[in-house]
Amino acid sequence: MGIDQPVLRQHFEYTIWATRRLVDAAAGLSENELNRDFGHADRSVLGTLAHIYAADRIWLGRIEGAPPARFLDPDRDFRMETLTKDWPELHTRWLAWLDGQDRDSLTAALQYRDLKGNLHATPLWQLLLHVVNHASHHRGQVSAMLRAMGRTPPPVDLIFYYRSLALAQQ
Repeated sequence: MGIDQPVLRQHFEYTIWATRRLVDAAAGLSENELNRDFGHADRSVLGTLAHIYAADRIWLGRIEGAPPARFLDPDRDFRMETLTKDWPELHTRWLAWLDGQDRDSLTAALQYRDLKGNLHATPLWQLLLHVVNHASHHRGQVSAMLRAMGRTPPPVDLIFYYRSLALAQQ
């Protein structure tokens, strides 16, 4: 089994679109709202967005053979400036890497160590779908946090992305 490169690319374009929408929404929050502790694993809007960003970065590092030394960089990752400037650059790197792949390379297994040091081997296409799904899961948490603060989160479901593509083609 496997998945074609254009389908994976479209999923990455979706995750970039959805992430940008939530980061833009978060950019309109006060410092207190960004850091409000909701009792989730990553605590706050900013903490959850930083978690997604760090995971995107570490997975690309693993795939490129140079994972970051640590998952989160507390001095950089918990800043809206990093999320609005560095995350789009990371997304550009993801797409550039993905453009160089084909069905054969995407079915190849990547050997990597998780954050606990355990060795794994997983087909690249599965890792890429995991990256998209992981971000979707946590974007849902951010959307819930925004609602709890009385804000209306932007629609970030996959169907809204497809609809935006259809509108752009009209």
